[in-house]
Amino acid sequence: MSYAKSLTHDQGQSVSSSGVDERVAFIRRTYLHLAGAIIVFVLFEALLFEMNIAWEYVSFALSGRINWLVILGLFMVVGWLADRWAHNGASKGLQYIGLALYTFAEAILFMPLLVIVSIVSTPVVIPSAAIISLSVFIGLTAVVFLTKADFSFLRMGLIAGGLVAIALIVSSLIFGFNLGVLFSAAMVGLAAGYILYNTSGLLHSYNTDQHVAASLALFADFALLFWYVLRLLSALNRR
Repeated sequence: MSYAKSLTHDQGQSVSSSGVDERVAFIRRTYLHLAGAIIVFVLFEALLFEMNIAWEYVSFALSGRINWLVILGLFMVVGWLADRWAHNGASKGLQYIGLALYTFAEAILFMPLLVIVSIVSTPVVIPSAAIISLSVFIGLTAVVFLTKADFSFLRMGLIAGGLVAIALIVSSLIFGFNLGVLFSAAMVGLAAGYILYNTSGLLHSYNTDQHVAASLALFADFALLFWYVLRLLSALNRR
C-alpha cells in the first residue's frame, strides 16, 4: 500500500527551484524508471506463473486468512525497507536495489489475486483493469502537470484513509467478513489521491537526485490503483 509522506532530502537541488532543463531531466528520469518498473513487474509476474514454487505460494496464500495476513505484514515490512533504500542519498546502487525489491514484492503479492480473478471472472477483466488503471493514472498525471497545482494538502487525509483501510483489511482477515464492492471503489479513490499527491511532489517537494524514490512512490500508487480496479471489475464480472 502507498503511504503519504514528507518528501525531504539533504542532497541535490529542489525541483521547484531548479532550472527548466534540470526539472525536465528529473521528470524524464522518473517516468523512465516508472515504465521500467512496470515492465519488470509484468515480466516477473509472467515468470512466476511458469514456476512450480510460485503455485505452492499461491496455495499457501489462499489456504487461510491468517496466511494472507502474514503475507501482507511481510509485504509492508519489505515495502518500508525498499522505500528507505530508495531514499538513500549516499548510495545510488542501494536506491536501485530498493526499487527492484519493491517491484518484485508487488509481483509476488499480486499473484494470488490474479489467480483468483482468472478463475472466477471473465477473461477480459485483467486486461481491462490494466487499461483502465493506466488511463486513470495518465489522466491524473495530466491534471497535475497542466494545472501545476500543489496537492500536498491531501497528506493528512491520505494518511488517515490509509490507516483506516489497513484497519479494515486486517479486521476482515481476522473476523472473516467481506469488504465488498464499496470498499474497492473507495480504495480506487484513495489510490487516485495518492497519485495526485505524489505526482504533485515531483514539481514541489522532491529534489533533482530523487528520481528513483519518486518512481517507486508512483509505482506503488499505480499498483494500488490496479489492485482495486481489478477487484472491482472482478466483482462486477463474475463467470
